[in-house]
Amino acid sequence: MIPADYTASLRATAEYIREGDEFLVVSHMQPDGDAAGSTFAAAWILQALNKSYTLINEGPMPEKYMYMAAGVGAIQAYDRNPPERKFERVISVDCADFGRIGRVSECLSPQATLLNIDHHATNDLFGSVNLVRPDAAATVEVLYDLVQELGLSMPDGLCTCIYSGLLTDTGGFRYSNTTPKVLGIAADLLGRGVKGHELAERLLETMTYGQVSLLKRSLNTLSFSGDKRIAWLTVTSQDREATGASSDDMDGLVNYARNVEGVEVGMLFKEKEPGVIKVSLRSGGAADVAAIAQTFGGGGHVKAAGCTFRGTMQEAVDAVVREVGKGIA
Repeated sequence: MIPADYTASLRATAEYIREGDEFLVVSHMQPDGDAAGSTFAAAWILQALNKSYTLINEGPMPEKYMYMAAGVGAIQAYDRNPPERKFERVISVDCADFGRIGRVSECLSPQATLLNIDHHATNDLFGSVNLVRPDAAATVEVLYDLVQELGLSMPDGLCTCIYSGLLTDTGGFRYSNTTPKVLGIAADLLGRGVKGHELAERLLETMTYGQVSLLKRSLNTLSFSGDKRIAWLTVTSQDREATGASSDDMDGLVNYARNVEGVEVGMLFKEKEPGVIKVSLRSGGAADVAAIAQTFGGGGHVKAAGCTFRGTMQEAVDAVVREVGKGIA
């Protein structure tokens, strides 16, 4: 059953979109499959309503997600080509807080209103209108509900975007967020012609050479706490340079720490630049990694979260491992 407040939020969201003519659509920095799927799904929705839109992310959209751009147009990378104009109506997708859109915030006019569509439990409701459902497996699930609320048809491209976001955020329908509703949506989309096996091959099975090279190197750093309930990997800037790997090639590395038998929390420490360490955390359920990430200014879900640590790699490892230890004590 859909909660009454969520039903009201769906109606408010539909009204916000119908009232506007032109929109900026933005997702979080370094977009994953759900962020990409949500961005392009939002474009499909706006296109169906004859609205104008511009898609921007702080950096380039990973190439492996660009198949979803077919039919809705290109997405701009702010750090390569910042627009000169300002936008007054903004749709943020898959962002738990306003800071996650990065420098794209500079595109907003002082009078801008913002529609916040998300599924993170740590979302701080930063929008003028908020459509947030923490029990949804992915933001694309929320957008699927919005399509129903708006009474729109579902062209092939939109179906592909929604299925892609569900597939990646549920780990191929393996994680605990794979609810009966999620499988019902997936079944509906497959019935509409989505080629699920092809998307699974593209998004979950295929590895780049850089990704394999980085995996070989990072596994040499695999470390454990004394009781072996916490495990972590590290990736330095030198590792990326030596392997020719991109930031996208780090997708999924954290699971190699988490999937070791007996490990409750797995982590990946990634040096973005000297003094800036990005941390990805995955939990088997014994610890709320979203709460742990929040102590370092991050956020996410109970079982999957992230944060940024300012300091050396060793300082980051020491501080976060210590905090995780408290969380599973």
